[in-house]
Amino acid sequence: MNALAPIELTIDDKDALYRAYMPFVRNGGVFVPSRGRYELGDDVSVALNLYGSNEPLQITGKVVWVTPERAQGKRIAGIGVQFSLDRGPQTQIQNRLAGVLGGDDPTDTL
Repeated sequence: MNALAPIELTIDDKDALYRAYMPFVRNGGVFVPSRGRYELGDDVSVALNLYGSNEPLQITGKVVWVTPERAQGKRIAGIGVQFSLDRGPQTQIQNRLAGVLGGDDPTDTL
C-alpha cells in the first residue's frame, strides 16, 4: 500500500473505542476496519474522529496487525496501527477509557 495513505476512522462511543484500542502495543495502537491490502510494517496515516471531539486526531504509525477478510471467528477485516512516538493520541484515548482498560470484554483484535 502507499506509504502514509490516509485512512479515516470514526469512533462514536466509548464501547467502540474500547474494542478498537490496542493497549498491548508499545506506544499504543488502534484497530482500523479496512479491506485494503496492507503489509506488516507499512507506514500509514489515520484521521481518527473521536466522539466528543471537533477535530480529528492525526495519527501516523506502522501496521502491526492484519486481520484478513474471512478470518476465523468472523473477525472484522482490518489493520492494527501502532502509534508513532507522539504520545498525544495514546494519552487522549487512555483518558477516555479510564476505568475500563484491562477488562474482559472482547475487542476487535484479542
